[in-house]
Amino acid sequence: MDCLLSKEEQQDYNYTSFYRQYGKKYPSAGYGDSFYGWLYMECPKPYNSFGNGSAMRVSPIGWWFDNMEDVLRESKLSAEVTHNSEEGIRGAQAVATAVFLARTEKSKKILSKYISDKFGFNLNLTCNDIKKNYKYEIRCDKTVPEAIICFLESSDYESAIRLAVSLGGDSDTLAAIAGSIAEAFYGEISQIILDETLQRLPDALKQTIESFSKKINQSTFNPRALENNK
Repeated sequence: MDCLLSKEEQQDYNYTSFYRQYGKKYPSAGYGDSFYGWLYMECPKPYNSFGNGSAMRVSPIGWWFDNMEDVLRESKLSAEVTHNSEEGIRGAQAVATAVFLARTEKSKKILSKYISDKFGFNLNLTCNDIKKNYKYEIRCDKTVPEAIICFLESSDYESAIRLAVSLGGDSDTLAAIAGSIAEAFYGEISQIILDETLQRLPDALKQTIESFSKKINQSTFNPRALENNK
């Protein structure tokens, strides 16, 4: 969010510098070993990661741009400064695309078909199918499809989060991805969830969220309900 806002203001626009700035400011946020090492490299280079961090952080791009071409281009840029593997980039592009489609098309059927056709993910499983054999995974290709399926089965924002957590595995990543798509689709997060979450965030992060929300005309602090066309 902060990087995109800086781009809007024609300031320094560099994902590497923003990731490193935030990573060092909040060093105990649970990063993977490779990313943590990257934060403190003298000359940081992409490390060919296929992990799901690129997909977990990408959702603002699906809100910021108004056409698919820009969403795909920018999500690739946001991923490849660290996750420059094919899987790392594909995972980020799929999530940003899902957010974009969720807020513009308002159709789960269209979203599911587009993601399946474009990125080759099998979205025909159910959450119950996944639970039978699922385990902790950090790969994009083992978390992004599962998180999208949680959204597809959901009935509102909270149920998307509950389904994601119920799978087990890398729960915070699954919930971050499923939740970001669900917010874009349903247009609403219950006030109690917002209140409980925001009170746990530093003021600087809350200010960034508020500034970003105003720019995209989506009030995170006072969410509006949108028509839900399933």
